[in-house]
Amino acid sequence: MRKTAIIATALIVAALAGIRPAASDPITFQIDRAHTDFNGTIVYDPKNLAVSTVEVTIRDTSIFTANERRDNHLRTQDFFWVEKYPLITFKSTKIIPGKDDKHFQVVGDLTMRGVTKSVTLETEFLGMAPTSIGGNDLGIQAGWVGTVTIPDRKEYGLNWNKTLDQGGTMLSDDVQLTLNVAAFAKNPNAPPASNAPPQPKPATTKG
Repeated sequence: MRKTAIIATALIVAALAGIRPAASDPITFQIDRAHTDFNGTIVYDPKNLAVSTVEVTIRDTSIFTANERRDNHLRTQDFFWVEKYPLITFKSTKIIPGKDDKHFQVVGDLTMRGVTKSVTLETEFLGMAPTSIGGNDLGIQAGWVGTVTIPDRKEYGLNWNKTLDQGGTMLSDDVQLTLNVAAFAKNPNAPPASNAPPQPKPATTKG
């Protein structure tokens, strides 16, 4: 499982360090539900990055590893047990600047199977672009990708494993998660929702 990327198209970045909006008020981004199976809000304060926040609720059904049989197994009681624990949640607690405006760490509380642990996401800002239709400024689209390695999945109750005939076990204890984020900040003076722009494409996973 060490090499398995569990991709939940969306999640976790409250540091839009690459964006320099003209307005001085905090910007509220909503995670793009057209490409995700969860809800989430990112609040970015251009004057005080440290108080920027993110809260996300993800449905376990969004887990994807490019293998249907494996995905179905991950949703069972052996792993995420989506019938009993349908949601994964994340709430940021701290933002740590990185080597440049596009790289930073997002520290927060990750809850799976009813267990909450602090994790740190290595995050990359992928870019942003204004969205408009007919010359009307509708808002800003933005994207990020974050990765985190959970050193011991058993801390979250993910205990299943299988002993191999030649010795050793099928799965390692550490799990790498890849988290893609697509979000939109609406211009309050934008036209009605019926004239909303096409939804942005989800971020591309690297590696």
